[in-house]
Amino acid sequence: MIKFGTGGNPNDFYDKKYKASEQMPKYLNEMGLDAYEYECSRGVRISDKKAEEIKNQAIKYNISLSVHSPYYISLSTQEEEKKIKSIKYIIDTMIAAKKMGATKIVVHAGSVMNLDREFAVKSACLLLERAYMEAENVGVSDIIICPETMGKINQLGNTKEIVEMCLVNDSFLPTIDFGHLYSRELGRLNSEYEWEKELSFYIEKLGYERMKHFHAHFSKMEYTLNGGEKRHVTFDDEGYGPDFMPVAKVLKKLKLEPVIICESAGTQSFDALKMKEIYNSIDK
Repeated sequence: MIKFGTGGNPNDFYDKKYKASEQMPKYLNEMGLDAYEYECSRGVRISDKKAEEIKNQAIKYNISLSVHSPYYISLSTQEEEKKIKSIKYIIDTMIAAKKMGATKIVVHAGSVMNLDREFAVKSACLLLERAYMEAENVGVSDIIICPETMGKINQLGNTKEIVEMCLVNDSFLPTIDFGHLYSRELGRLNSEYEWEKELSFYIEKLGYERMKHFHAHFSKMEYTLNGGEKRHVTFDDEGYGPDFMPVAKVLKKLKLEPVIICESAGTQSFDALKMKEIYNSIDK
C-alpha cells in the first residue's frame, strides 16, 4: 500500500501546540497520514529514550518511519579521513533508525567536486560497499540504505548514478526525489510520459519486486537554469513544479507502492494530504 507522510515537523504541528517529535505519529494519524521521516540532516543526536518513544508512538498510530542521514556525507571524497567520517554518519544514522523502529535511511551522495562523474560514481559505490560491510559488523545491515536523487546539477545523484549506487547491494533502494529530478532536469520531467520513462528505467535495472516499495520524496521546487535546485516551495506557491497528478497516474499504472515523504517548505502535512487525495481520485 502506498503511504504518505512528512519529512520533519511541519509548521502546523507547532501551531497545534505539539512540541516534541515523539508526538509526530499522533499528529500524523490525526491528519490522515501514515509515514514520518525523522531528520538527522544536521547530525545524529537523538537520545535512546527519545528514539524508543518515537518507536512506541509509531507502532501505536501505525506510522512507517525512515531517517534522513546528515548532509555532511560525501560518498565520492578521495580523502580517507572524510571517507571514515562519511561511513560513520551512515552507521550512526542506521543505529538511530534501528532504535526508533525505522526501516530505511536516506543518504545524500554529495558533490562531484572536480572529479570525472564516472570516477565519482565508482568512488561512491566503493564507499557504500564499505559502509554496508561496517553495518554488518555492528548488526544494523537490516536497515535499508536509500541513496537519494539530487537536485543540484553539480551533485552526484541523477537517475543513472543512483541506480549504480543501488546495484552495490541487493538490499539498497533508491530515494527518488521527484522535485530534485525536476530541478536538475530544468523542468523537463513533468508529464506522464517522462515519469513513466524514468520509473521504468529503475524497474528495468533493479527489478519490479525491488522497486515496488521504493522510497520517495516530493515537493515543488524553484530552480535556476545554471545550477538546478534553488529551494523547496509549497503547493500553494504558483508557477512551480513538478505537478503530482502525472506522478500519481504513473505510480498507479505501474502498480508501484512507495512511501512518499513530502518536503514542502513548512506545509508538509497539508501538501502530503493533497497528494493522497490526488492519488485516491485516480481510477484504478
